Amino acid sequence: MRRFAAVLLILVLVLPPSVVAADEASLAGYSPRSSQTERDWESKFRTIPDPANLRENMRRLSAHPHHVGSAYDKDNAEWILARFKEWGLDAHIETFNVLFPTPKVRVLEMVEPTKYTARLEEPAIAMDPTSNQKSEQLPTYNAYSPDGDVTAPLVFVNYGLPEDYEKLDRLGVSVKGAIVIAKYYHSWRGVKPKVAAEHGAIGCLIYSEPEDDGYTRDVVFPQGPMRNSDGVQRGSVMDFASASPGDPLTPGVGATADAKRLSLKESKSLSKIPVLPISYGDAQPLLAALKGPMATDEWRGTLPIPYHVGPGPAKVHLKLEFNWDIKPVNDIIAKIPGSIAPDEWIIRGNHHDAWVNGAEDPVSGTSPLLEEARALSLLLKQGWKPRRTIVYAAWDGEEPMLLGSTEWVEAHADELRQHAAVYINTDGNDRGLFEMAGSHSLEQFINGVARDVDDPETKMTVWQRQHLSQIANAKPDDRKELRQRADLRIDALGSGTDFTGFLDHLGIASLNLGYGGEDEQGIYHSIYDDFYWYTHFSDTDFVYGRALSQTIGTSVMRLADAEVLPYDFVDFADTMQKYTKDLEKLLADKQDEIRERNQELDEGVFKATFDPRRPTVAPPKEEVPPHLNFAPMENVVEILTRSAKRYQKALSQRQSGLSEIQTETLRALNAKLIDSERKLTNEDGLPRRPWYKHLLYAPGVYSGYGVKTVPGVREGIEEKRYSEAEQEIERVAKALEQESALIDSAAQLLEQAGP
Repeated sequence: MRRFAAVLLILVLVLPPSVVAADEASLAGYSPRSSQTERDWESKFRTIPDPANLRENMRRLSAHPHHVGSAYDKDNAEWILARFKEWGLDAHIETFNVLFPTPKVRVLEMVEPTKYTARLEEPAIAMDPTSNQKSEQLPTYNAYSPDGDVTAPLVFVNYGLPEDYEKLDRLGVSVKGAIVIAKYYHSWRGVKPKVAAEHGAIGCLIYSEPEDDGYTRDVVFPQGPMRNSDGVQRGSVMDFASASPGDPLTPGVGATADAKRLSLKESKSLSKIPVLPISYGDAQPLLAALKGPMATDEWRGTLPIPYHVGPGPAKVHLKLEFNWDIKPVNDIIAKIPGSIAPDEWIIRGNHHDAWVNGAEDPVSGTSPLLEEARALSLLLKQGWKPRRTIVYAAWDGEEPMLLGSTEWVEAHADELRQHAAVYINTDGNDRGLFEMAGSHSLEQFINGVARDVDDPETKMTVWQRQHLSQIANAKPDDRKELRQRADLRIDALGSGTDFTGFLDHLGIASLNLGYGGEDEQGIYHSIYDDFYWYTHFSDTDFVYGRALSQTIGTSVMRLADAEVLPYDFVDFADTMQKYTKDLEKLLADKQDEIRERNQELDEGVFKATFDPRRPTVAPPKEEVPPHLNFAPMENVVEILTRSAKRYQKALSQRQSGLSEIQTETLRALNAKLIDSERKLTNEDGLPRRPWYKHLLYAPGVYSGYGVKTVPGVREGIEEKRYSEAEQEIERVAKALEQESALIDSAAQLLEQAGP
């Protein structure tokens, strides 16, 4: 412990000067006087969130299962609304009507070479008091699987990724007409049936491998935090990344009562083959019955069986039928009106629905949201008046696929385009490091907030802890940048939670924040994600829940009160330069890989290494990817960098006199800044998926939640659509050129601004 503390002290002493002086400097977008006032209000705010309230909020909200359409989901919505109103906030419930299927028939049985009927059941555990609420729990299933009744040989496909099917091709194994069994993780679950169907499979099973979230990692529940042999991960398999999230029957428009709806057959986002999640207890006898080629080392898990891929002799029967019902989702919306710029909105959200009791997902994020709202209401009574309007939202229907937030965004698209400055999202919270992801124009801003919040365990700031942790885990080549760069890089956003409609569809600058990384979570989307589990194995004293409230509340206040919205474009330009180099490397690596493989085919390498006892098929020859002209992006990134530095300089020179700038000038400047993220969108959307309009961030078609940066170019290269990739380079370059022009115009406003 003493040695670790000494190392921390040494590293803190060598931090960049801009980091050391951060507490003394004026806040970005604030004059010195307003900066001190803001810091005083933020300090008052951070003393208010109470771990006891956070615990009680969780106990109440997770007391019963509260999935979409359930009685307790509605009860929770009304309870949250009552709390907002009790605190004096203007709040209401907004309801949308969405497709939400629930299971009525689930059958999985092995019919050859022996008989086995899957239990498909998570048993109650005596010491876990809410696990026995059977009549209220949704069964284990995957939402938006179609009905189906199929019997076929079984094939093991590892994680069910496109590259896994390439390896099956090398083994001479086809899944056409088969039912596949895939492990959870390494892609979003909906990708697994999508890729299986593209290769001709007629059914899909997804199981939880103990190597990933079971006994291999830690003791299983209830003695420990990990998934036991009966635990199952529920979840949606909607093909949202190829089409759109939200209600499958009303894409692009709010699912109001009178909205025009597609038929099930017309919907593009429903899975194409029946799919069912199972436990590793149910998966083991199925996998043990497989023969055929032995799985490679990286495919094998830790079940006590040999891992063969099949096909057969295991043959399974899968039968699924669903109630295809329209259900209500209830979003709770609360507003704090702005005193000077009420038409500029800062929006903060977390969902309140769960697959079952959902203490970790989502109540560990919903509870801090409520504490933030309570704390802000107390500041209002003390005289604090936010400059901008603040909107707090508790979304419903996130779990089935972002139903409540997407429908709200689509229903209010025009006013959000006009008014929304920033959206801040959380989706659950645990114990550990502060995790930052979002629009890179907000990278400097959220680094600044992280420097002002204390970590409950180490008592250093959460920024310092994250910074030093990154140094500890970095590759040698990356440590220099970590020590010299003023701001930590934040991750880009793909999808998987409620920021998606704001960022990917409307181009609203967004952040997704939370704490985590220190605890294992083997109860994800199971009946065991409940108050008992969370208070025994996660943030048991709710100090990180308090830290989340402090962090997000500070962020909301700082954005709401700034004279100039604290966007910064230097880190953004630096990130665009990095993305351009990454794309160039991606293409070069692909070219080298294919050249090498083709040469080995010509040389007879595969023939020489062929083992007749373990036969494999040589890969086909491919055309080497052509040269792509990245010059348009390279050139515009240089222009963007100059514009970003110009704006940063102009803001710095005017910072001491920001309070003297005329209101109309500030309004015009902030309107340009709000528009900066919109400039990165294109109304035509991404190739083959027009709902996704952001040209820099999107979920991957074959990764799902995982982000694809500069997706049109990146996926064009990955999916061998090279002419499309070249066209997308031009579109991205044009968007960045427009962004640079906007930044220059914002800088000019500051340079010419008078009192």
